[in-house]
Amino acid sequence: MSKKKLATVWLGGCSGCHMSLLDIDERILDVAALADIVKSPIVDGKEFPEVDIALVEGSVTSDEHLQEIKLIRKRAKTLIAFGDCAVMTNVTGMRNYFPLKEVFDASYKYAVSNDQYGQVPSHEALLKLNDKVVPLQEVVEVDFVLPGCPPSADTIFYVLFEFLNDRIPNLSEAKKLKYG
Repeated sequence: MSKKKLATVWLGGCSGCHMSLLDIDERILDVAALADIVKSPIVDGKEFPEVDIALVEGSVTSDEHLQEIKLIRKRAKTLIAFGDCAVMTNVTGMRNYFPLKEVFDASYKYAVSNDQYGQVPSHEALLKLNDKVVPLQEVVEVDFVLPGCPPSADTIFYVLFEFLNDRIPNLSEAKKLKYG
């Protein structure tokens, strides 16, 4: 059996889901026996490769995130919305209650940048924030939802292990299992 290719991606979120992924501890060796991790925040390839499974943390908050999730969807056989921000925007979506200009005004009210008190930084290298934060499924088709803020390490391992063994995870079963 050949190894699968696994990618993890962090869009608009806090990285808590990736921290929880790291909490699978030595079970990462069980994952590594079945998959090569070809893209993640710690495997910094610039191009997103073709993968069997993509775990995507965070919501779509910017023009860059929108382009990235569309590319990931094209190149991933299975796309997993990884954590509550990816599933329903969670904390990142709280800015949806306010016009984006008000968010910027409040954020940069006390900012000092190049002696331009209170001005929003503008540069072609910076993300262009979208007016609204959206969950992944509003932009692309999602194959599986892994909820939680963050999901537990046991649940993450269970879901990964099931997909890596060509099975569809049943989250109600994951709650009954204890690993480690």
